[in-house]
Amino acid sequence: MLHSTTGTANTLNVNKFWASISMSILVTGGAGYIGSHMVLELIGAGEKVVVVDNLSTGFRWAVHEDATLVVGDIGDAGLVKRVIAEHDVSAIVHFAGSIVVPESVADPLGYYDNNTVKSRSLIATAIESAVRHFIFSSTAAVYGNPAENPVSENAVLQPMSPYGRSKLMTEWMLADAAHAHDFNYVALRYFNVAGADPEGRSGQSTPRATHLIKVACEAALGKRSHMQVFGTDYPTPDGTCIRDYIHVTDLARAHLEALEYLREKDSSNIFNCGYSKGYSVLEVVEAVKRVSSVGLNVRLAERRPGDPAAIVAASTKIRRTLGWTPQHDDLDKIVSQALNWEKRLGSLKG
Repeated sequence: MLHSTTGTANTLNVNKFWASISMSILVTGGAGYIGSHMVLELIGAGEKVVVVDNLSTGFRWAVHEDATLVVGDIGDAGLVKRVIAEHDVSAIVHFAGSIVVPESVADPLGYYDNNTVKSRSLIATAIESAVRHFIFSSTAAVYGNPAENPVSENAVLQPMSPYGRSKLMTEWMLADAAHAHDFNYVALRYFNVAGADPEGRSGQSTPRATHLIKVACEAALGKRSHMQVFGTDYPTPDGTCIRDYIHVTDLARAHLEALEYLREKDSSNIFNCGYSKGYSVLEVVEAVKRVSSVGLNVRLAERRPGDPAAIVAASTKIRRTLGWTPQHDDLDKIVSQALNWEKRLGSLKG
């Protein structure tokens, strides 16, 4: 009796398809700013999603209704292991952590605990639970004050703050774990994340956030009496820091592309996430004034520790390798959507 190899292959493909759609993606920190946008992208792509978030800076209402929210800490290995087993988790997208550079300078051990020690626990639990794909929320802060801009993934890594070092340590752990185990990862080095979901479903909601565009929008709406510009004596054209601002939805889409990369290529990689263009702090302030039609009370202040003068992404690698194409690369659009979200935020409950 003859057997059809084509039929067997088709059966295997069908089984693989049904197995994949029954599995879940675990998003840590999925009730927070970037994490909630990632959940929106995953749900929109038809993925099953489970979120683990301790709600220290996130919000229940920020989690899409089709995702499962488990309130807990990623450092609780037993909890994470149960979530992986109960929801048949096939990949982890890891956002949970602390992100404020000056705060990390004041509390370095707290940052090494929350960002590095707990990430180590999460990685170990993933490997023990046979989760083979891991996407990590890293940062451009691993580069420190780069010698050249735009800065590529191959640049010297010399973080200037405990925040940057805590993230770089996690990258090292992922690289070593991938070498030793059946485990692959993508680390995405974010530049300055800004904006809000174009459909108004989520945005930067954390009280006392330090993100420049959010702070400026709060000042424009009277939620702050003034805003500060930290440092006007940097070696830049107007003396203020220069950053590469990436829309949060474009960033979330980069994670989705990274997930497909891991599924298809089954190999590890590191990518910058930015637009390869920089704006100074004062240029951003002017954009907020322009979009809001409001004058801002801007006060000049001393430099903050840990802030590099300028950092702009070289984004060729992610565009070529993942086929990532930004859809929201427009500063005024980013500011406008952030401003609209800020107006709506007062009606939402935590």
